This record gives sequence, C-alpha cells and structure tokens, in this order.
Amino acid sequence: MTLLLPFQIESVAPFFTIGFAVLFVFIILITFIRRYKRCPSDRILVIYGRVGTGNSAKCIHGGAAFIWPVIQDYEFLDLTPISIEVNLINALSKQNIRVNVPSRFTIGISTEPGVMQNAAERLLGQGLKEIQELAMEIIFGQLRLVVASMDIEEINSDRDKFLSNISNSVESELKKVGLKLINVNITDIVDESGYIEALGKEAAAHAINAARKSVAEKNRDGAIGEANAVQDERTQVASANAKATEGENLAKIEVANSNSKRRQREAEAERVAIASEKVQSAKALEESYAAEKDAEIVRAERERSSQLADVIVPAEIDKKKVEIDAEAEAERIRRQAKGEADAILYKAQAEAQGLFEILTKQAEGFDRIVKAAGNDSKDAVLLLIADKLPDLVKIQADAIKNIKIDKITVWENGNSKDGKTATSNFISGMYGAVPPLQEMFNMAGMQLPDYLKGKQVESDDEPKEEQDEK
Repeated sequence: MTLLLPFQIESVAPFFTIGFAVLFVFIILITFIRRYKRCPSDRILVIYGRVGTGNSAKCIHGGAAFIWPVIQDYEFLDLTPISIEVNLINALSKQNIRVNVPSRFTIGISTEPGVMQNAAERLLGQGLKEIQELAMEIIFGQLRLVVASMDIEEINSDRDKFLSNISNSVESELKKVGLKLINVNITDIVDESGYIEALGKEAAAHAINAARKSVAEKNRDGAIGEANAVQDERTQVASANAKATEGENLAKIEVANSNSKRRQREAEAERVAIASEKVQSAKALEESYAAEKDAEIVRAERERSSQLADVIVPAEIDKKKVEIDAEAEAERIRRQAKGEADAILYKAQAEAQGLFEILTKQAEGFDRIVKAAGNDSKDAVLLLIADKLPDLVKIQADAIKNIKIDKITVWENGNSKDGKTATSNFISGMYGAVPPLQEMFNMAGMQLPDYLKGKQVESDDEPKEEQDEK
C-alpha cells in the first residue's frame, strides 16, 4: 500500500505563519487606536487604575491620552454649569434676628489641577441629582454662617460685602469636593420682625427731610442771586454803552484808513494783473506748440510699435509655442521612460525579494533538519529521503501502472527452469526494468538503510526445496 505524506503543507506553512502574524499585528494596532481617547472642551477625562505611585486618578482637560488595556479605564466628568435654588429661611443674624435669604447659585466642576483631582475622587460616577444635593448641603451650611457673622444693616446695605463673604466661604468648601462657584444671585432679603422694612422707612424719611431742606436753601440762594444779578446788569450795561460809543468812533477812523489803503492796493493789483495776463498768454502759446510737437512724436512712436506688434509678436508667440510643445513632448517621453524603468526595477526587486525569502526559509528548514539529526549531515539527508520515499515508491509503481497492453499471448510447453515458467519470466522481466532503490541510492553516493533492503537473497547452493518453502 502506498503512503502519501502532505509535504506540500510544509512548503506553504511559512506563508500561513506570516499571514497570521500580520493579522495579529493589525488587530493589536486597531485595539491601540481605539484606546486613544480625546477629551472635549466641555468635559474632563478621568483615567483610573494604574496611573502612577500615590495617585488615585489622572485628570485631563482639553487634551488626549492613551488608555492602557486591562490595567486602566476611563470616565468623563461633565463641566455643564448647574443652577441650584437655595431659599434660606429663619437664619439667625449677628443681632439674633431671623431673616429669609432667597438666592440662586450657579456651580460647576472645577478645571483647576488640584480641584479636578478632588472631583475625580468624590464625584466620579454620581449623577446630576446627587451632585446638586451635595452642593446644596454645603451652600446651606456656609450661607447660615455668613448670615450669623453680619448685622442686618450690613446685609441690607452693603450687598457687595455680603456677596463677597458668601463667595469666599462657599467656594472654599466646594473646592474640597471638586466644585467651583460660578455665580451668586441674592434676591430680596426679608425678616419676620419687620426690622429691614423699618430701616427702609427710616431711610426714606431721612431722605425726604433732607430733600425739603435742600429745596428751601436752593430757593433762598436763588432769590439773593437774582437781586445781585439785576444790580450787576445795570452797572455793566452803562459801562458797556460808554465803551461802545468810544469804540464806534475809533472804528470809523479805522474804516477810513482801511478804505484808502484798499484803493491803493486795488490799483497796484490791477496793474500787476494786466502784466501777468500778457505773460501767461505768451507762455500758453509756447506750451501749446511744445505739446503739439510731443503729440506728433508720440503718434510716430505708436505707429512704429503697432507695426512691430503686428509682425514680430506673432512670430515670437509661434516660436514660444513650438518650444513649449517640444519641451512637453520631451518631458512626456522622459516620464514614460522613467515609469517603465521604475516598473522593471520594482518587478526585479520583488522577484529577488521573493527568491530571497524562499531560499532563506529553505535554509532555515535544512538547518532545523540537521539539528534534529544531531548535526549529522548524512542522517539529515536520510530524513529528507525518508520524507520523499512515498513519492519515489509511487513513481516506481507509476512506471508500469499506465502501460496499456490489450492482449498478451505466451507460448510455452510447460518446461521451466528453476521452477519459473515463461509467463512469470515475462512479468518479472517487465518489473525489473524499474530502477531499484538500492541503485538510486548508489548513484547518489549513499547506502540504502538496512530496514529498506528486506531479507537477503539466498545463495544458489541452498537446496531448491528450501527456496520453495521460503
């Protein structure tokens, strides 16, 4: 029975190994790309897990980071502002007067480095409702402390100080949990005893009385000022009239002198103007003649340029066009030749690389076979021949298997030599035409292993009966 070994698989096994390695590297690369996370501007990226000695988490705002698989994970903290309505009722002031302080606070998660760490440790995984409740408890407590440290007059009149105290007190506590105060809006403050309302009425009465006093004083000052203004008016009018008369006389003298000088200057100006007109007329004629001369010269130059443009410019354009077409054709030929040369080079390089890989893998396989044979080259060759032995046996069998013999006629008289008939001699002679394995090994300069030789042929001196028995 012929044994067939799948030796073809060994020749393609390296290619399957390379393909698997490429696929594995591709999967690893895709995994690494998907683990690279970018942080948007309205969120904080919190990386937790193995992030460094002494750190429980790593916070990133407005950047990106690589999240290592298995040993790290991540979540986002939302920076959207949170509005909280805080209606403080019956809070004791410094004067032990209970007041109501309706207010609205706007908070959000802080982006300061240290405060972000607090947010990652205390707010990560909590929803909006839980964060609001936590912030409201902190604000209520600090707002009561601020009210208890101030008088009603300060709270009612100095709102800037009141808001500043609230901001400083609340924000310092919010930072401990990773939050920051964005805005505080305090509406009307009222108290149960009506003290603030009484303060408002007192202030209004003071303002009304002060306004009435100011009006009376202004009326008095107005009457006195009006009398003084009338007196000053009469005095200043009389003085102004006297000065006006004197001024009119002086003005008339000045007008007469001015008229005399004007007439003299007008005569001189007229004489100068007539002479200037004549000079300008002569210059105008001279400039006109010069302009006509320049115009004729320009016209002649234009005619010459026009003739040059009609003859020379088309010729130069044709020349440039021929040069450009020639350069384009030469460039096309150069690029085509370069592309063909590059293609031949790339093909030769690819074939050389493939042949190199095949020879390298064969050399590695031969090296492993020699090592497996204990670094004995002869044993390694025997291993290779043992691997190909089924093919050699198959080739020997195929040598006579496909011989087509339609009819064989054998004439014999029954006599035989050495117990063999003519028919058996014919069959054994046909099979003897196939080269035996021993001769093939001898041609290769090697010795056929004993386990492939079989039993030794008995000598001719052995009795014929023993041969028949065997």
